[in-house]
Amino acid sequence: MKHLRSIDEVSAESILSVLKTADAMAEVNSRPIPKVPALRGKTVVSLFFEDSTRTRLSFETAAKRLSADTMTFSVGTSSVNKGESLRDTIETVSAMGVDAFVVRHKTSGVPWQISEWTDASVVNAGDGWHQHPTQALLDAYTIRVGLNRPERFDGLHIGIVGDVKHSRVARSDVQAFTKLGAKVTLVAPSTLLPASLEGWPVEICHDLDDVLPALDVVYLLRMQIERQEQSLVPSLREYSTRYGLDVPRSRRMQEHALVMHPGPMNRGVEIVVDPSSLRGSRVIQQVSHGVSVRMAVLFHLLGQGGELVEESGAL
Repeated sequence: MKHLRSIDEVSAESILSVLKTADAMAEVNSRPIPKVPALRGKTVVSLFFEDSTRTRLSFETAAKRLSADTMTFSVGTSSVNKGESLRDTIETVSAMGVDAFVVRHKTSGVPWQISEWTDASVVNAGDGWHQHPTQALLDAYTIRVGLNRPERFDGLHIGIVGDVKHSRVARSDVQAFTKLGAKVTLVAPSTLLPASLEGWPVEICHDLDDVLPALDVVYLLRMQIERQEQSLVPSLREYSTRYGLDVPRSRRMQEHALVMHPGPMNRGVEIVVDPSSLRGSRVIQQVSHGVSVRMAVLFHLLGQGGELVEESGAL
């Protein structure tokens, strides 16, 4: 594949291929020196027009562990502040010799625009409310490992809970999970759901307690207060009472069920208890899996000849 802009553009077989490669990357990351020369000579640029911690750092870590050269574009100190257009920025940086752009932007569709202005691969690290494909892949990998599902997710019931309306993660997750065969239920008040769910292969539930005991994965979304232009819930306290995961609710979950959250977390809102105290919590593992999965994505986009070797021999 040339780009990773949307899960909608990726087949189930391609998703599984990336997840299998992530297994090999996880093994690399477990080594005393977690580095291989797979992308030596390649250059990866992080182009973030929105704030980010987990995604930006995990991509940069992933590129460096594959021995790629990295450049980080800082909007605050760039010529964007002098009026330089996005196209001029891309063409200028591309002229320096770039193999991949990792892009986050507040406007939906920007990764598609950028792919028309450069010959480099483009990875969407989040565009508006639209897509966040690598988050979906790392979430799928977390479920793959946590529930021992090396292939498809047939028979799994995944609940995505909360602010679906403003969530690019929810959109990408729904596409990834259903392509792999899972049943997905969106759990939220009607005000936090998109105006239209036409084409979404999901079920809808407005009461978390009704569906909680049936879920294999409880995926809690962050309340994106900064993206809301109006009050869509009476208060965060009331939202947490109805949709937050607390101790009584955690006891009603299946023993094997996983608890996931894309971060950053509003503590005391989506998860009322300390996540580390929950038996099925995979919140920290999602972060560590993010490095392995993003290594796999970069390798699939830029790797040469399908080989992944150490300095001294085979992986």
